[in-house]
Amino acid sequence: METRITKLLDIAVPIVQAPMAGTSTPALAAAVSNSGGLGSLGLGACSPDEAAKMIAETRQLTNQPFNLNFFVHERPIRDIAKEVAWLDTIRPFFDEYETEQPTALSENLTSFNIDDDMFEVVMELKPAVVSFHFGLPSSSRASALKEYGAFLISTVTNRDEALKAVQSGMDAVVAQGFEAGGHRGTFSTPFEDGYITTMALIPLIVETIDLPVIAAGGIMNGNGIAASLALGASAVQMGTAFVSTHESAANKAYRDFLLSDRAFKTEITNVISGRPARALINRFTDELRIHDRNTPGYPMTYEASKALNTAASAKGSHEFMPMWAGQGAGLSRPMAASDLMKRLLQETNEVIGQLKNIY
Repeated sequence: METRITKLLDIAVPIVQAPMAGTSTPALAAAVSNSGGLGSLGLGACSPDEAAKMIAETRQLTNQPFNLNFFVHERPIRDIAKEVAWLDTIRPFFDEYETEQPTALSENLTSFNIDDDMFEVVMELKPAVVSFHFGLPSSSRASALKEYGAFLISTVTNRDEALKAVQSGMDAVVAQGFEAGGHRGTFSTPFEDGYITTMALIPLIVETIDLPVIAAGGIMNGNGIAASLALGASAVQMGTAFVSTHESAANKAYRDFLLSDRAFKTEITNVISGRPARALINRFTDELRIHDRNTPGYPMTYEASKALNTAASAKGSHEFMPMWAGQGAGLSRPMAASDLMKRLLQETNEVIGQLKNIY
């Protein structure tokens, strides 16, 4: 199934496994790459040593290209009063689980643009593909990566971001539709400018720029893949579809939710991390919905949420776990990643064959 992306990356199948930080694993990335797609590691929340270890493990499992993804968010303007107020807002939950909450929050996730140690790891190991979320790499970082031959990809959610991606030297973009699970990649505010559905976003970006477009958002099966290709995408990026695979790091509660009626209710919320992100609705997102605009920003809000989830999980509750999921989550299928890749390719070819018969 040859497209611009498969030719440029020398892969056989136009499927990219989304780089889900905390859920993607070397085993998952390798299984997808070995099946002809592009596996990915989400390294935005890793230390440089952890990243180097995951890259080494993946290379032991595959000799095919895979993608490393990093966060390139702008440093937040801290508002300590707002952070204290947020801790007061969620204090009743910590009290309920008889756990002492953090007394203060910190900026505990570093952007790739200012993380020199992580940059050194990447430059030393020279991965074939490097992608970015929440923004674009600095011109110096992008130039250095391209100098050794890295293929660069950034997430975009609207026309303006796509044009900026071209200007920054990206080789392809992920067009992330409104349906997508996890964090919105929007970096041109207001965030609502990126609330465009996948079906509308793909042709918009395809007509705006001359880079290969990778479609993302709500794509769970061959129908979604074929539709994305028909709209002009050169590949698809699928995240939620791979959360239920055997190789993902998702725990049992997460998997159980995806395979239950809970999977049919997702929403975009700020209360988990301080940035808009689509997740399964749980008690935390539901009860804090009225405070959605009062978070102290990213990543400080996320630090508080993780502490609360740890406290609740220790007492047997998974209602505070961030379970990122797209609007197609109800179509999740638990199986080995290699089997899912085979199924997706078969389904896509069947749909394309049916369309050929019709026309």
